[in-house]
Amino acid sequence: MNNSGLATTTIDLILDRQTAKDVLKGMLHAIFFHRLFGPIKPQTFEVLDVTIPAVSDQETEQLVDEKVDAFWKGLEGGFSKRGQIIVTISEKKPKKNWFSIGEEEVPWEQWVINAELRQPKTEKDRENARSALASTLTKAIHTMITHTSSEKGRAAVPPITDANTISPFPFKVIVKVDNVEVG
Repeated sequence: MNNSGLATTTIDLILDRQTAKDVLKGMLHAIFFHRLFGPIKPQTFEVLDVTIPAVSDQETEQLVDEKVDAFWKGLEGGFSKRGQIIVTISEKKPKKNWFSIGEEEVPWEQWVINAELRQPKTEKDRENARSALASTLTKAIHTMITHTSSEKGRAAVPPITDANTISPFPFKVIVKVDNVEVG
């Protein structure tokens, strides 16, 4: 947790062209699976023989597709082969000042996916890279489960005041390539 009270979890991935989109979609789905507190329909899918939890919801799936496509286009269109997808989950709190009364979004958790695209030169390199990535995916899912089920991870969640929507908390997904927001 950083000094502002915002819990941040970072996942570092080294991707190849063939699996990059599936891996990024899997990571976003896994985050949403663990942090959308409303009524969700669970599903799973396999990426590199790793079972990843996901949310079966048209809007969520569309958002994930749009953000991964924006990330991919940002990488394809530039010289950088590094980027981030940042998911920030907030809570709405009353905002009071001298001039107005309203609500503000106060972030309470952030997930940062750092991704680097590398293209293996040989088939052996590709096999080694995919094996390493499968291990990284397994560790990332384990980190998510450990964090979200830990005392600290549960304590970070503000009181849920509306359990009828898929997410009682507003969230933002920002895509950056070479530190520039895209999509």
